[in-house]
Amino acid sequence: MGAQAYAVIGAGYGDEGKGLMVDALAAALPAPVVVRSNGGAQAGHTVTLADGRRHVFHHLGAGAFAGAATHLSRFFVHHPMVLEAERAAVAALGGAVRLTADPRGPVTTPWDMLINQAAERARGDGRHGSCGLGFGETLERMARFPLTVADLAAPGLRAKLEAVRRAWAPARLAALGVTRLDPREAELLADDGLTDVFLEDCARFLDVVGLAPDAGLAARGTIIFEGAQGLMLDQAIGDFPHVTRSHTGLVNMAVIAREAGLGRLEATYVTRAYATRHGAGPLPGAAEALEGFEVRDPTNAPNAWQGRMRYAPLDLARLDRAIAADLALADLGPVRLDRRLAVTCLDQATGPVRLSNGAEVPAPALAGEAARRLGLPLGAESWGPARGDVRLARVGGLVDAD
Repeated sequence: MGAQAYAVIGAGYGDEGKGLMVDALAAALPAPVVVRSNGGAQAGHTVTLADGRRHVFHHLGAGAFAGAATHLSRFFVHHPMVLEAERAAVAALGGAVRLTADPRGPVTTPWDMLINQAAERARGDGRHGSCGLGFGETLERMARFPLTVADLAAPGLRAKLEAVRRAWAPARLAALGVTRLDPREAELLADDGLTDVFLEDCARFLDVVGLAPDAGLAARGTIIFEGAQGLMLDQAIGDFPHVTRSHTGLVNMAVIAREAGLGRLEATYVTRAYATRHGAGPLPGAAEALEGFEVRDPTNAPNAWQGRMRYAPLDLARLDRAIAADLALADLGPVRLDRRLAVTCLDQATGPVRLSNGAEVPAPALAGEAARRLGLPLGAESWGPARGDVRLARVGGLVDAD
């Protein structure tokens, strides 16, 4: 039987506390390697340390403060324009910045971002909920004008980039019905110098990211898959068009695990003690404030792309359906799967927690009750923002991550 791996999967619309759970697991496991199994730099996974250090991870894995290396899988969308700034920020805070990437991973260009932002603005009140970083547009482009990590080190890179700028971008904008760019966007599309700037970004990327196939992961250490977004944003589970262009749960993890010869996967599905959604799309029972909670969330401030964070009572029936759908989509093959539940933000409850069906549960009992109703073992519960506030399941009950 192959090596054991772990996974952290958001069970909602993102923002469930995946960064906290990855950090706690990385601190508790030997030689951790965090594998980004979907998404890209549009992810925002917050890790806060007891000494006040804090970072919102976008490209690097959220186990960096616990010393974990990061591997960017074939399903991760790379963003050379933003990586170097994050590496510098994490290194300055004492985090690990050891990076490898599967050569097959797609790469975002400046023109993908430009198309993404112009299209989202043109949608007006019908926005999809994009973060504006070009993630979905990168994947849309790959069938006709592919650009991968391997291409960054191969001859002909400039020609590939110019084809994206001169052929793909105008055609894609027209297909999206974007007939006018704002002056800054038009200037960027016409700027020959932007290609030179991006080529420098790509060279820096190759200087700091080693190329390594997903197939070799089993020999590298203890694997922790870090999912991005949540199951209710999965392209096959969520409400189109308000979804992400990826599988946010087991699907990609299962492909990588089979390729790497991993024998067992322990997946932890994460939810807050209440439901959230940051961005366009439905959220049953949504409000901008939630009775019974004193919500503290410095990461998800209102912004031009996603608006304000919305909140709703926890709907365990919806969580159950999403988790079941995720399992049905994944082809695990010989990989043995164990599933668990984690509940975060329990410290923010000001009294009994009211669920979407009207039932009230005392906050100290919520995690156990949710796990019981979902038919999953309780893997973790969190009573604060740092890893020392997390109790991870171990033989004999829950213990602190530290």
